[in-house]
Amino acid sequence: MGVSADSEAKQKKFVEKYNFPYLMLCDESKEMLKSYKAWGPKKFMGREYEGIHRISYLIKNGIIKCVFDKVNTKTHANDVLNETN
Repeated sequence: MGVSADSEAKQKKFVEKYNFPYLMLCDESKEMLKSYKAWGPKKFMGREYEGIHRISYLIKNGIIKCVFDKVNTKTHANDVLNETN
């Protein structure tokens, strides 16, 4: 599943545009994102701002088994599969 700080309407457009087959949760308050350390300070070209961090958790039976805090979009699917084997 994915979690975003975007509104439900924006998430729906994303899901439809990319035929995204996974459940998307909406966290406009950013409460869950912050608790999972997926929202916080970022820096780009010397400018600091608050934003979402590309991070994922492998959770099995309610227990966090692995944290991917430096997600590489090109290899992430294989990284997760390798971790589950």
